[in-house]
Amino acid sequence: MSNTRRAFLLGTGALAGAYATRKYYTTPDPSGRLLGGVSNDPLVLNDASELSPTRVVKHLTLTDRFETPQIDALRAELVDAKQAGRPVIASAARHSMGGQSMAVAGTTFTMDHDWIELDKTALTYRCGAGTRWSTVIAKLDAEGFSPAVMQSNNDFGVAATFSVNAHGWPTPYSGMGSTVDSLRMMLADGSYINCSRDENADIFFAAMGGYGLFGVITDMTVKMVSNSRLQPTFEKMDAELFGPRFVQAVKGGTGVQMAYGRLDVSKDRFFERAMMITYRPTQDQSDLPPAPGSGFMSKAARSVFRAQLGSDSAKHRRWWFESGLGPWIGGGEVTRNTLLNEPVITLDDRDDTRTDILHEYFIAPDKFAGWIHACREVIPSSYQELLNITLRYVAQDGESWLSYAPADRIACVMLFSQEKTHRGEEDMKRMTQELIDRTLDLGGSYYLPYRLHARQDQIIKAYPGLRPFVAKKRAMDPTNLFRHAMWDTYMARG
Repeated sequence: MSNTRRAFLLGTGALAGAYATRKYYTTPDPSGRLLGGVSNDPLVLNDASELSPTRVVKHLTLTDRFETPQIDALRAELVDAKQAGRPVIASAARHSMGGQSMAVAGTTFTMDHDWIELDKTALTYRCGAGTRWSTVIAKLDAEGFSPAVMQSNNDFGVAATFSVNAHGWPTPYSGMGSTVDSLRMMLADGSYINCSRDENADIFFAAMGGYGLFGVITDMTVKMVSNSRLQPTFEKMDAELFGPRFVQAVKGGTGVQMAYGRLDVSKDRFFERAMMITYRPTQDQSDLPPAPGSGFMSKAARSVFRAQLGSDSAKHRRWWFESGLGPWIGGGEVTRNTLLNEPVITLDDRDDTRTDILHEYFIAPDKFAGWIHACREVIPSSYQELLNITLRYVAQDGESWLSYAPADRIACVMLFSQEKTHRGEEDMKRMTQELIDRTLDLGGSYYLPYRLHARQDQIIKAYPGLRPFVAKKRAMDPTNLFRHAMWDTYMARG
């Protein structure tokens, strides 16, 4: 598949995990004050929301492989923080949006590793906690392999993906944690342990989607699969029919390896139309080309995506590009790794007055039509601009203590452009709580690594495992050494 076709598929919307908006449509806050912002202070950190400026006492970037000296140094840092009464949290790219990757007035580790080792017999790879997916793809691609599950962009750290138990396009999988064989972690008491489904399994499952609250992961062993050449299929339908059809395509034995869906987000036909894109292996799997990085066309497609802000006509054009022109331009063959190897920055909006905010909801396929109706009643009447929704399949997760998919679910990933003002923040909070209520009424759930706008009763209802999770955390870390804004907002009260 040419870079042009790949860029069209990705640049017109398959980057569901992209963050950043801001340039085309800004109404100033009446007070003239903007929230968040960029600081030149090295001890003021922020996350992808650009709304979480957090002052820390120590910010340490850890790049070395964890051998005995590095393990001893990490243990010493934990002792130092505990003696000083400072919290600690480990992070990578800080793409969470509610302060989950920073320790207020504490120590924040940025894990940034670049080593990876393959075991072709076991079909696994071992890598440092902070190894980015771009590094994983490059190494695996050269050997004919591919990550079994990763997020839809390659900027994130591998252990961070495990810690939020993120999912992606590959099917038919659950979250990335389902593909992790083992890990090593340092606990609050300084002990350095192995965790897997056979060893310290309770800690392993608590840390899977545990947001770094149980310790500092240093390295992981993760499953890989063969890279493959794939052919896309495009199918348009009424949005209300999407749920059952999507699951049938993914689980119907037709060989689908990757899949996602889209909805029309224009306000005059909001969520009325859907398109499903599925990828199946081609007959010829010889001489797979290397996975390229983001090319010129991916960057050029940014203008199509960003022009949607405040413009229904631009949203109509984008839908036409994606559902009409897209199958013609983007209908060629592509490798699995090529689809995965795209950075978040491709669709950066470069406007300091707005920010991109992600929401994600998990809905049973047979309740999807009801969720569509709920969104039609809530979103268009808000002050928020919805630029994109991507639909993915997530298999049942019976392992993570904070599982968001107790049964097979459709993941609905929405990207909003929010004005960085008090007005924009309050409206987003109101809309978020309303969407969560409607989702919970349908037996669904919502994803935790975004803005902390949910009410306490909502997180308790969405995550039945929250109370035992908190009890386990308190037993293992009685001084609350590992904590962040999400712990302080919800879990410290539990």
